[in-house]
Amino acid sequence: MIRPADTSGRVDTDGTPSTASDDLLVEARRPWRVRSTAAQRSELKLVWWHEVAIVAVFYFVYSAIRDINGTKPVSAATALANAKIVISFERHLGVFVEQHIQHFFLQSHLAVEALDVWYGTTHFLVTGALLLILFYKFPDRYRVWRDTLAILTALALIGFAVFPEMPPRLFPASYGFVDTLRVIGGLWNFNSGPMNDVSNQYAAMPSLHFAWALWCGLALAAMLKRRWARFLAYCYPAVTFVCVIVTANHLFADVVAGGAITVLGYGGAVGLQALRSRRYKWS
Repeated sequence: MIRPADTSGRVDTDGTPSTASDDLLVEARRPWRVRSTAAQRSELKLVWWHEVAIVAVFYFVYSAIRDINGTKPVSAATALANAKIVISFERHLGVFVEQHIQHFFLQSHLAVEALDVWYGTTHFLVTGALLLILFYKFPDRYRVWRDTLAILTALALIGFAVFPEMPPRLFPASYGFVDTLRVIGGLWNFNSGPMNDVSNQYAAMPSLHFAWALWCGLALAAMLKRRWARFLAYCYPAVTFVCVIVTANHLFADVVAGGAITVLGYGGAVGLQALRSRRYKWS
C-alpha cells in the first residue's frame, strides 16, 4: 500500500496537500534574503561534517609545523635572537614600552589574573562559538568569514615556521618581564603537561591570539545592527590586545602583524568569494 506524503496539515493555494518537495521548491523561489537558513545552507552546499574535516586538516598542519619549527626543535637562542630583532625595531620607533605597561597592571593582581583567564579561555571558545553562529544563523556570510579565518591562520603558521620568536614572558630576567600565568596564575599555564604538549611557545610573531580576536570582532559586528552592539563587539579585540601585552605573551609588533594577516585574510576570502560567484554564474 502506498502511503500518502506527510503533509503535517499544510496545503497549497489550490487546496491540495503540500509535500516536502513542494516546500523546497517554494524556498528556492523565494528571494535569497528571506529564505530560511536551512535552505541557504543547502544551496551553498554547507555540510557540518565537511567543515569539521577542514578544522581537522588545519589542526594537523599546525601540529606538523609545531613539531618541525616549534618550541622543541627550535633553540631558545634562535627564538631570543629573533625577539631581539623585533625589540630593536620597536626601540627605533620608540614604542618598546610593554614592560612599563605590564608593571602598571601588576599593581592589581586581580586584574592580571582576570586577563590570564581571558587569555586562556576566550581564544578557542569565542572563535568556535562564532563559527557555529555563522554556520547556523548566517550561512550566506559563513564562507567569507571561514575563509578569512583559514587564510589568516595559514599566514600565521608560515610566520611561526619562518620566524620563531620568544615571547616576552620567557625573556631573560634583565628585561624585567613577568610570566603572569606562572607567577600569578589563571586556569592553566604553559608548563602544565597537556599545554606543554600542544602549545608552541615560540609562536609569538604574528599574534594569532589578536588575529583571531580581531576576526571575532569584525565577524560579530557584521551580524549586528545597533551601534552600541557593534561597539561591544569591537571591545573584544581591544581587550585581547591589552591582555596579550599585560600577560607578556606578545610585543606590539606581534599584534600589528596579527592585524595585518587578518586584513590579508579578509581580502583573500573576498577574492575567493568573487571567483566562486563567477564560476557559479558561468556554470
